[in-house]
Amino acid sequence: MELRMNYRNANPDAFKTMLSLEQYIKNSGLDHKLYEFIKLRASQINGCSFCIDMHAKDLLRSGESMERILLLPVWREVPLYSEAERAALELTEYATKLSEAGVPHEVYDRVRSIFGEKEIVDLLMAINNINAWNRFGVATGMFPGCFD
Repeated sequence: MELRMNYRNANPDAFKTMLSLEQYIKNSGLDHKLYEFIKLRASQINGCSFCIDMHAKDLLRSGESMERILLLPVWREVPLYSEAERAALELTEYATKLSEAGVPHEVYDRVRSIFGEKEIVDLLMAINNINAWNRFGVATGMFPGCFD
């Protein structure tokens, strides 16, 4: 594998802008582990190996169980995730794959029954941000360890 470009060095201002959005989300009040699960699930869908590796390790370091990390792609099939996590993961999947079905009303209604409007905006910011990071990672050929 070969890194196509180190976008961090190529355009530090763009990288700093992405980091500012990351900081906003971290300070938004969104549960840290939930945010990491959102990042991991979107990264799995988008096929970003760099981000999958990073966010799985971040979850492990935060004390998350290996079982919940490994079973995330099949979260609908196992009773390991809370109602709030399930709603956020479903929103993540639909918002990540917008061109397939948009975000159906029933998905939004499920999310709305658990989260307030500010929290929904924070969830959408989190989903949008990881999708943007994934696009940088995949387009520039990032892989685990490429910046070591």
